[in-house]
Amino acid sequence: MAKKKNPNRYLAPEVLSEIKQGNPADYAAGFKGVSVALNHAIEEMGFNRAMKTLAKMNQEKGFDCPGCAWPDPDDKRSLFAEYCENGAKAIAEEATRKKTGAEFFRTYSISELSQWSDMELGKSGRLIQPLICKEGTDHYEPIEWNEAFRIIGQHLQALDYPNEAVFYTSGRSSNEAAFLWGLFARAFGTNNMPDCSNMCHESSGVALKQTLGIGKGSIVLDDFEHADVIIVAGQNPGTNHPRMLSALQKAKLNGASVITINPLEEAGLKRFKNPQKPMDYFTSGTMITDLFLQVRINQDIPLMKAILKGLLEKEKNGEKIFDQAFIQSQTHGYEALVQDLEQQDWNALVQQSGVDADAVRQAVEVLAPAKKIIVCWAMGLTQHKNGVETIKEFVNLLLLKGSVGIKGGGTCPVRGHSNVQGDRTVGIMHHVSPQLNQSIKDVFGFDAPDKVGLDVVHSIQAMHKGKAKVFIALGGNLLSAASDTHYTGEAYENCELTVSIATKLNRSHLATGKTSLILPTLGRSEKDISNGKPQFVTVENSMGKVHRSTGHLEPSSNQLMSEPRIVAQIAHATLAKKYGLDWLAMANDYALIREKIAQVVSGFKNYEQQIEGSGFYLPNNARNADFSKMRYGKAEFSVCPLPNHSLAKDEFLLMTIRSHDQFNTTIYGMDDRYRGIYNARRIVMMNPKDMETHGIKNQQVIDIRSNYNGKERIAKKFRVIPYDIPKGNLAGYFPEMNPLIPIDQFADQSQTPISKSVVVSLLLNGSSS
Repeated sequence: MAKKKNPNRYLAPEVLSEIKQGNPADYAAGFKGVSVALNHAIEEMGFNRAMKTLAKMNQEKGFDCPGCAWPDPDDKRSLFAEYCENGAKAIAEEATRKKTGAEFFRTYSISELSQWSDMELGKSGRLIQPLICKEGTDHYEPIEWNEAFRIIGQHLQALDYPNEAVFYTSGRSSNEAAFLWGLFARAFGTNNMPDCSNMCHESSGVALKQTLGIGKGSIVLDDFEHADVIIVAGQNPGTNHPRMLSALQKAKLNGASVITINPLEEAGLKRFKNPQKPMDYFTSGTMITDLFLQVRINQDIPLMKAILKGLLEKEKNGEKIFDQAFIQSQTHGYEALVQDLEQQDWNALVQQSGVDADAVRQAVEVLAPAKKIIVCWAMGLTQHKNGVETIKEFVNLLLLKGSVGIKGGGTCPVRGHSNVQGDRTVGIMHHVSPQLNQSIKDVFGFDAPDKVGLDVVHSIQAMHKGKAKVFIALGGNLLSAASDTHYTGEAYENCELTVSIATKLNRSHLATGKTSLILPTLGRSEKDISNGKPQFVTVENSMGKVHRSTGHLEPSSNQLMSEPRIVAQIAHATLAKKYGLDWLAMANDYALIREKIAQVVSGFKNYEQQIEGSGFYLPNNARNADFSKMRYGKAEFSVCPLPNHSLAKDEFLLMTIRSHDQFNTTIYGMDDRYRGIYNARRIVMMNPKDMETHGIKNQQVIDIRSNYNGKERIAKKFRVIPYDIPKGNLAGYFPEMNPLIPIDQFADQSQTPISKSVVVSLLLNGSSS
């Protein structure tokens, strides 16, 4: 049957549901969190399977949670609850008993599935056999594995140039799969290796590399217990990284102060009732935040400059606020930073930030005596035009206080996917690394390409223009994760071939190239038997520790393949044994892959031996305060310009956020429990005074418009919800808001989409508010 294209096929249907509103929660987790987690797991897996599976998650001899990258404790772990509510939901989605096979795809066309919600697609069940959507048809149908690999190899071999192919990577992939993927792409001849980090923490990597010499955080989990002050900026750990709350609770009980900087006050940073501590169920729990600074969207730089200026005044008045010995011996650019701060008007900075002046003064008083300071952040800092500069401003604070390379102090970018950092470590990057290329030459005997490849936004643009013709995704749901949804969907459909390696159905599978393949893979929780031998994989957490992950469940289907084997089969079908690479041998024994990683990637010496037990930490120069390989042989201060959005009278800054029933683009349910919003996703949060000014009533239906460079984008049918958010600011869930974000608007240097600061106006009855 021919495809009947629905113009809205790239998005969930614009269906409004009845919203229930309550008060935002004043604590996170507790008995309610445990109950929701277990109910979700039992509903998907059944009681016995759920209990056995959860007991293995994040244990040394178990499997790594497929959710976020928060580290496990180095020493004692909870025997039965080393997971959080979102982790339980993630594994329930993966280990569900539901299956999506040939009969499902005979029954439902792609056009029909495009009318399902994202939650309905995700809950349809595990993919259990390879599928193809042939050119001109509207249904997926089964295909044999060998035929699928033949088609992929044939399309890749037919390209005029290697750079007409794009090899995308999701952060869920293991080190072994990612290393093979990067090796294959380079052997094929391209650095077109966009990955999900391009859309989230790329700004962190750029900022940290330029200031501290490494694009990773510098702390380990134990540092939280030794900190004087912890700053949590642009982050909502109660929903996105719930296990982080245990670390914050320990820090608080040890006397640390917590400063939270965010446009929204989130439940998890108010109070925490630890599910591993039954007494917390019967008390008010632990207060997490001592000082909440409700900054306007993307005004973190003026806020931090005001704080730094306040600290500088104390230093000039004779108080020993800055670590001058560290500054003189270990840093460069102090004088330029001081000059910039002296030129700033403190009152103007505070006014621009939107934070109360007394609260800023209080932050100065909290930070003044502190030496051991940790700064944690997530997308609230990275997804702006000035994301790189924003992070650098926070690094300035740490350098002034000498809080890098010490116990209890340093940087903590909190990664959002379980191995996104590991994938980058083992070679998934569109940049050129001369050191990596030389190692590949030494070990494998071929010259890796030396031309910079395409990141996410530029890959999508190349696909849209027909310059990239084959797109293969190692996991993920790029259509829903990327900016400019309609543009991205068109880019998919302009390809000759799109391929997705996946565990479950998602919306990216509904935007098909002329030919489209879905290759079903094993989940983290499933046994991986290769050539009759049990295999395990390895991952790297957000603090640079590499550890093993071993599945325990029987696979959902005997037709599933592991990611390393799928990659190896694609490479074999495309390149055979070019350069002497025996792809299939490595797929048969992952130890051979790890052997090659150890030879190619710095820090993995004796990989197979080091991975025993709880794993090992990779080298980290910032953790050791070793900046000798940087430009000046020292860490670098930064002079960062102030943001300037110049909004018109009827314009707002919109930030996209997750609901509590969501992990990245996976939608588990319709409730945002901690924010008191139930049974709805098509909502926009707005300051009540702004609603009054613009004549907007509670739950009034509006459209939202962005207009960049003369191109208008409209997202339709959203209900306005009054919420405690700074005036002039709005918040709404992604992926529903992603169509408003232009593909060509991204952070300087990192090219991360501006998902947290989109200029929009509201359309009431078809006209601007």
